[in-house]
Amino acid sequence: MGSSASQATGQHMNAKDFSTAMAQPGTIVLDVRTPAEYASGHLPQAQNIDIEAADFATRITTLDKNATYAIYCRSGNRSGVALEQMGGAGFTHLYDLAGGIGAWQTMGGPMVMGGS
Repeated sequence: MGSSASQATGQHMNAKDFSTAMAQPGTIVLDVRTPAEYASGHLPQAQNIDIEAADFATRITTLDKNATYAIYCRSGNRSGVALEQMGGAGFTHLYDLAGGIGAWQTMGGPMVMGGS
């Protein structure tokens, strides 16, 4: 089996690879920015769980640990923290958008405007 504690929990991906991962059946897209940032524009199908909210750790316990999650934020910092927290909580299939939504927009990826 090996030591999973020393292995990376998730994978940091560029926008193109993240788009491919997002398109896989069953992948859940998580936007870990604030609700206001989410409302200003988010990736298609994204669910908003604010990493800065006091209940973030509680909210992720309601998620399926066996599912695959594609996580992003504005620049990649908060999604990296979310990836670490989720990995520590037992999630194993995690993808992080390196460069955040800015990298996604630079690539010309589709966006949805408005709230959920």
